[in-house]
Amino acid sequence: MGHNPRICVFGGARSGADGAYRQAASELGAAIAVRGFELVYGGGSIGLMGSVAQSALDNGAAVTGVIPKFLAHAEALHRGLTRTIFVGDLFQRKAKMIELSDAFIALPGGIGTLDELLEVVAWRQLQQIDNAIGVLDVAGYFAPWFGALDHAVAQDFIEARHVNEIVRSTNAKALLDTMCPA
Repeated sequence: MGHNPRICVFGGARSGADGAYRQAASELGAAIAVRGFELVYGGGSIGLMGSVAQSALDNGAAVTGVIPKFLAHAEALHRGLTRTIFVGDLFQRKAKMIELSDAFIALPGGIGTLDELLEVVAWRQLQQIDNAIGVLDVAGYFAPWFGALDHAVAQDFIEARHVNEIVRSTNAKALLDTMCPA
């Protein structure tokens, strides 16, 4: 690798309806920092993105934000990052985050978060990456999503192993321990 492991976190630009989401994002940021890992994420200062980044920074992690220029204002670009990479669009953002990262974790989020998560799952299924992929399943947020994937497996559109390879935990530390054992 030649660098500290880089964990890419996908997460909402909103904080969601349940305070547990923000708490989990903060715990994940701290857990990444405590392990000496670096955080790669979408570059915003708001929502769960902002919570994971600020917590990682507060606990001593290097944090790289990757943000399209057109979102730098709308997502209130985090100005205190170790490194900020500006890109032209969302496709370039995903590609750069994937290129920089050694593992991927999704927090609760909206369409963008689910898109990013599905992108890395698809890349892994097609053997374009071999990185660990996990979800921090706070308050059962991802249960309906996994239900949809299980339905696709039952209908023979997805092989079960591709769903089973996604590491799932309700606890940030346990998720990192499973995905990135020491």
